[in-house]
Amino acid sequence: MAKTRRMSNIFADDGKSVTLALDGFGFAAKTAGVDHAARTVPAMAEHGLDNVLVTYGQAKNFAQYFTSVGMCLRVDVTTGVFDPNVPDNMPVFDVTDALKVGADGVVIMNFPGAHNERSTNEFAARLAQQCDTWNMPFICESLPYGYPVTTPASADPEVIAVASRFSEELGADIIKTRFSGTDRDRLITENCTVPVLALGGPKSDHETYFAFVQHVISCGAKGVAVGRNITQDPKPLAVVSALYALVHEDATAADAMKLFTSLDS
Repeated sequence: MAKTRRMSNIFADDGKSVTLALDGFGFAAKTAGVDHAARTVPAMAEHGLDNVLVTYGQAKNFAQYFTSVGMCLRVDVTTGVFDPNVPDNMPVFDVTDALKVGADGVVIMNFPGAHNERSTNEFAARLAQQCDTWNMPFICESLPYGYPVTTPASADPEVIAVASRFSEELGADIIKTRFSGTDRDRLITENCTVPVLALGGPKSDHETYFAFVQHVISCGAKGVAVGRNITQDPKPLAVVSALYALVHEDATAADAMKLFTSLDS
């Protein structure tokens, strides 16, 4: 299967994607709502969900729920599952495992500028080469200075832009990274030639989050990769509908909020 065909399972025809991040079990101890969300994916697909990020276990044990969306396999895990700061990551799967479970892509974290950047760069580069061999799209989650935002530089759009392009040059087909919420976020997308997905960020109220999504799309992001703002919401289908409108229909945050309020689940 050509890489472009698998990319079309991750992105809709307009080249944009509403992606649900279900892969938190690989690097976090707090995963409330993830299993329920996984079982709800078929309904989410009807409301506009394009793609899911999953662990190897989910790809095996929840496979029946992922047939109507793209599915990308998380191939790395944290070295400290009880440390919310993710002190380091390690690759435990590869493209051959993604092929076994029928994945449309793979995702791994990279930490440019961090204490462990040498190893994460090597992980990413080797994975990119393997992905090219097997025509498998590679999503690189590029996080400057490490997983948590610990310094102003960690969230500086200019720094994120450099880190994102660095990860692209290692071979990434898609960049997944944080956005600051400022107008300078355009630097991130302008510095990349591949699609950029904005990280979903911490759980926030609907108005704030919809405004953030409208912002990243206006700055050139090709979609969002959302975890807790869907999995921990009492109305996940309504959130997905609102995100679809924001990402694919260029709706305003106010329009998305009206849509969300009008739906029951």
